[in-house]
Amino acid sequence: MFDQLSAENQHLRARLADAEETLRAIREGEIDALVISNNQGLSERLFTLEGSDASYHALIESMSEGALVLTAAGLVYYANRRLCEMLKTTHKALAGTPFKQWIKPADHPWFDSLLRQDTTHRAHGIEIMLVASDGSETPCHLSVSVLPVGHDQVYFSLVATDLAEQKAHEDRILAAERLARSILDQATEAIVVCDRTTQVVRANALARQLCAVNPLGQVFANVLPLRLPSGAQFDLHGFIGDRDRHPFEAHLELQDQSLTMLVGVGPWLGSDGGMLGTIVTLTDISERKAAEEEIFRLAFYDPLTSLPNRRLLEEWVSRQIVQYIRSGRHGALAFIDLDNFKTLNDTRGHDVGDILLQQVAARIKNAIRESDILARLGGDEFVLILGELDQDRHEAQQQAEAVCAKIHRNAREPYLIDGHESRSTLSIGITLFGEQKTSLDELLKRADLAMYESKASGRDTWRFFDPQMQQALESRARLEDRLRLALRDGGLWLDYQPQINRERRLIGAEALLRWQDQAEGQISPAVFIPLAEETGLILPLGDWVLDQACAQLANWAKQPGTAALTLAVNVSAHQFQQPDFVARVREVIALHHIKPGHLKLELTETLLLKDMTEAAQKMEALKGSGIGFSLDDFGTGYSSLAYLKRLPLDQLKIDQSFIRDLLEDSSDAAIVDAILGMARSLGLQVIAEGVETDEQYNFLLGHGCDAFQGYLFGRPGPSNQLSAGIQ
Repeated sequence: MFDQLSAENQHLRARLADAEETLRAIREGEIDALVISNNQGLSERLFTLEGSDASYHALIESMSEGALVLTAAGLVYYANRRLCEMLKTTHKALAGTPFKQWIKPADHPWFDSLLRQDTTHRAHGIEIMLVASDGSETPCHLSVSVLPVGHDQVYFSLVATDLAEQKAHEDRILAAERLARSILDQATEAIVVCDRTTQVVRANALARQLCAVNPLGQVFANVLPLRLPSGAQFDLHGFIGDRDRHPFEAHLELQDQSLTMLVGVGPWLGSDGGMLGTIVTLTDISERKAAEEEIFRLAFYDPLTSLPNRRLLEEWVSRQIVQYIRSGRHGALAFIDLDNFKTLNDTRGHDVGDILLQQVAARIKNAIRESDILARLGGDEFVLILGELDQDRHEAQQQAEAVCAKIHRNAREPYLIDGHESRSTLSIGITLFGEQKTSLDELLKRADLAMYESKASGRDTWRFFDPQMQQALESRARLEDRLRLALRDGGLWLDYQPQINRERRLIGAEALLRWQDQAEGQISPAVFIPLAEETGLILPLGDWVLDQACAQLANWAKQPGTAALTLAVNVSAHQFQQPDFVARVREVIALHHIKPGHLKLELTETLLLKDMTEAAQKMEALKGSGIGFSLDDFGTGYSSLAYLKRLPLDQLKIDQSFIRDLLEDSSDAAIVDAILGMARSLGLQVIAEGVETDEQYNFLLGHGCDAFQGYLFGRPGPSNQLSAGIQ
């Protein structure tokens, strides 16, 4: 019997010259299973591989794929170890069974067609589903060879490759693709992927909504025509290959609306790091821009006259002074005050007074150039900035006088209010600027002194700031000298004003610098802090305050009742801009062994805007140490609210100027409400300072304010009196 099988085996190899590739694959382990059958069913057993064939037998048994031999009737004649494992059965149980029972019914038609093949049928492959003895299914690829042997024998050689892992990998790829699509379609930004020719190759759901047509295959500029603030058309070609482009604003004109978009452009890189195109993100910031403009209008313009207020005036003057110093030209600041306005207001009512203020503002504007700036400080006080005056000081003064004379002529004409004529005159004080850097406060002081001179001269006139008015300036210089002595010898201390939460529980305090001068007595911070800023004394003052504040935190940490309190410390622009500021703060914290999270640094908007990148880096460095940040006097600066997202802030502090008239001034109430809403959307806490009445507190509480500070809860004082006024 074995001799007969050996002869058949030799005859088979002679007839399978075209199967050499299959045999080579068997030798190299590329085929897992081989099944050879004849058309005699099981009447003949599988030949035994002997001698040189023994290595083939051992190789087939050790293959990682399944090998199978079928008879012409489709019965299992031989199966290797791997195929038995795939079918979860044994050689004994598998031999003689119809192979059809081991495949999924859906694949039976293919198997039936295989058994009907003639001897000329070429080798082929197909994917089928094997069904194991326990009913589990395994996808696999069958490599099939129909090999005729003699005139009446047919062998079916099958190699089964397990595709389960491949199918699972494909499923993971498809799942990842579906997840990516889902994430993109749920994104709040429109996302567009373009190739190097700027043709759209992918767009998420929001991007498709923005496009009037199907964007795929279209040039980006045709489906999303963006215009830059300058009016130029946005050209995506100029951004290809740009890897360091900050988001920018652009306008998207649609058929029924115009949107303001925040556009981000980044590289689309291949797996090898090569540039494939660009990824464009578009965020609709139309509502945010409208809110910014409304907050800007409320914060920087007078609601009665629509003139700029002091906050905007300060921004403008600071820029103009620098410009005039460079150009050598002069500017002039005129402080304008209505004569006897209080009498008219008291006798005819505030409504008549408001109408008069509006008409006065209109007449002053008619007397000046478009390039000049008229602002209202409040009450009956106006400030006029005359720009681009002559380089010669005397000539500049004559030009300013000519404008003031025209304003006076216009103001003397009668005003018609509610059918009645009213008359009003103006007293004006003028000071020139541009020769050296001067703050708005200093200019206002000079102009105010000159204005009081005009009132003392009989009103309805103007006066220039005179060098003889220098007494106030000399007093300021003496104050500077005494402040230096106080910093060296003592006289400075910190008071602490409590900060409470919504439950009126003490959560911390703000450290406030105080000065007791031996000659002048206690001097207000509103006087000596600006002086310190201008003279550079703010740096040693700031270091002293930080050291004292950390020492106080260390003392609080020793008592259970105060160990959890935070302490807010104001940081000046000069102090924050020092290169070693971060190191200095860390050094003081380490020196006093305090928890960094209990220290909160209060920064101003003006400070942050001077160098946004540097400010963000310093804040991130200190934030990493656990230190918190509060944006002080929020709403009084001139910044874009978009920058708030770039800074690691914890808290916004509403300036007390908005709280003071919160219940009487609808503009202040609207500003406060807008700030609270915006803070919630950004995940920031809000503390209101200057809370003096229960009505103010209840308003803020009802609108979602998180924390409070003001005389209602306690005046600044020693640390042991922090909780005295809190109920």
